[in-house]
Amino acid sequence: MFHFRLHSFSRLMISLTLALLLAVGLVALAGGAKAQDRRQNAPGEFDFYVLSLSWSPSFCEEAAERGGRSQTQCSGRPYAFVVHGLWPQYENGFPEYCQRPSPRLNRSIVSSMLDLMPAPGLIFNEWDKHGTCSGLTDRNYFETIRKARAAIKIPAEYLDLSQAKTVAPADVEEAFIKANPGLSNAAVSVTCNRTRLSEVRICLSKDLQFRACEEIDRRACRRDQLTMPPIRGG
Repeated sequence: MFHFRLHSFSRLMISLTLALLLAVGLVALAGGAKAQDRRQNAPGEFDFYVLSLSWSPSFCEEAAERGGRSQTQCSGRPYAFVVHGLWPQYENGFPEYCQRPSPRLNRSIVSSMLDLMPAPGLIFNEWDKHGTCSGLTDRNYFETIRKARAAIKIPAEYLDLSQAKTVAPADVEEAFIKANPGLSNAAVSVTCNRTRLSEVRICLSKDLQFRACEEIDRRACRRDQLTMPPIRGG
C-alpha cells in the first residue's frame, strides 16, 4: 500500500510539474508577442532611422577570410566608411521585408548609389529588407539615404588611413561627436566583429536629426580595443 501511494504521489508531482512548465511557456510566448511592435512590418510606421556606416577595410578582410570578396567594394578604388544601410526602427525592435514581393528596384537607382554603397547586391538587399519598410518609393528612399549620409561628417583621422589603427570604441564615438555638432553618445554606437571595428551606427529622426536610441546603444561593441585595417585599393 505504501509503495502504491508513493507511486501515485510521484505521478501527481510529475503532472503538476508539467502543468507548471506549460504555464510558464505560455506566459513566455505571451510576453514575446507583446514585445513585438503592434505596427510590425507596416510600411512607413516606425519611430526613427539608423544610418549604418561600415568600415570597408574590415568588411573586405573578413570577406577574404571567408573565401570571397565583393568585386566592386574590395577591388579598384579604396573605400573607407561606406553606407551599409538606412534602417527604419521601432523603439524596441525593427520592421523588415514589409512588402513581399518587394517592388522592383530600378537599375538606374542602383548605378546612382554605387558611390555610397559600392555593391549592387547590397543595394538590392537593403531595398528589399529595409527600404520597403520606409513607406517611400525606391527613388525617395535612396535619396533619403544620400541626404542622411551628407548630414554626417567623417572624422578627419579616418579619411585616409594608410596604416592599421588600434582604437577604443568610445574614442571612435567621441571622434564622430566632435566632428558632428549636436550628436551625442546616446545617438551613436560602434559595432565589432571579433577584433575589428565593423560599423558606426547613428540614430536619426524621420527628418534626419540626431536622436537618442537606447536599444541600439545596448547592442554596441563591448571590447576595450579594436583594429581598423588600413584603406587599400586593389
